[in-house]
Amino acid sequence: MEPRPESPQDTPGTADTAAEFLSLIGLKELEWCLFAETLAVVAPPRDKAEGQWWMAAQWAPYQREGEPVQSCILVQTKFRGKQDGVPASSTLKAYVTWQLETLEQEEQECLELRPYPTEKTTHIVSHEHGMTVTKTLQEGGAEPQCQSFSYSRARLRARLLEGASLLLLRVLARRQTMPLDLVFPAINSEGDLCTASYSALGIQQQAVGSAETEVFVIQRAVHASTGARTVWHSSFLPNGRLAQLMQIGFPVLMLLQDESILSKSGRFEPQLPFPKQPLDWKEDVELYCYFLDRKDELQLSHAAYLQQHPEVRALLSDFLQALLLQQPHDTISFAAEFFAYQRPFGSPFGSTGAASPLPNSPAGHPPSNSK
Repeated sequence: MEPRPESPQDTPGTADTAAEFLSLIGLKELEWCLFAETLAVVAPPRDKAEGQWWMAAQWAPYQREGEPVQSCILVQTKFRGKQDGVPASSTLKAYVTWQLETLEQEEQECLELRPYPTEKTTHIVSHEHGMTVTKTLQEGGAEPQCQSFSYSRARLRARLLEGASLLLLRVLARRQTMPLDLVFPAINSEGDLCTASYSALGIQQQAVGSAETEVFVIQRAVHASTGARTVWHSSFLPNGRLAQLMQIGFPVLMLLQDESILSKSGRFEPQLPFPKQPLDWKEDVELYCYFLDRKDELQLSHAAYLQQHPEVRALLSDFLQALLLQQPHDTISFAAEFFAYQRPFGSPFGSTGAASPLPNSPAGHPPSNSK
């Protein structure tokens, strides 16, 4: 397997600077970036929405076979619109640690050309030896074309993938400041090594519906090994939410059209970092599997404890026997007195060592069956 080409800017010094910058991002700072947002897909000069772009980031469990479950950030995006008049869609799903290391990521693009739709998938997974990229292309009813290659762990230091890059943009937007030359080693949507540079374009005025507000604009440029580059301009509100997303040279805009989140003054009105969403966890395969695994783990742990401490069952049996015989009105006071009378093993009464199966009822609390 031949090594993949590297970007000319992808140097050890770049990785060192990038790693130092990432180490200064705190967990609390990232937690403020965990929320969902939706933009309308608009083809200028028309204002009518022709699709939707959605992104969400939240904590989620992640587990690989033979490894323990770990908590990480799940980043997801969905795009639905048109490309040169042809219906198109794309999705991204990435599991990212809070240090912005990617554990697994999958990007899928679909162009609904009739009668031969095209679907392209890039799946990237991290492992102890590095990272493996698997690319799949399917055109119409033809057999899928697959390609797979790997990168060593030494080439992955501080390297950002798409999901992690989207989180970084939210962090930079909330800070509203960044170094002049901020460059990260990266991997593009084709799975190739590259670099991504970030630069601030300053505060600008932008329309949100019929209102206007200030936005902080960040340029992100992905530099491929061939010399070509892809550039995005992202306009952010002060809390890290997008007001506009635009790929330079691509005739589609993603716009925030809901002006209800703006105050009358036109400035951002703070909201919860991640509003509570209804969740049917039984419908989520990952969460349901995690629940079943945890349930089995707890059952085994509880059974093992009861095997090691047979006196627990005997203690509960004695208490229930005394409770049902006396039937007190105040079960809490009765239980407190009952367990206060317990003695070590070897005393005359039964298995638990109680002085009597019928402790005296507290004053004012006669048994319910007494006359």
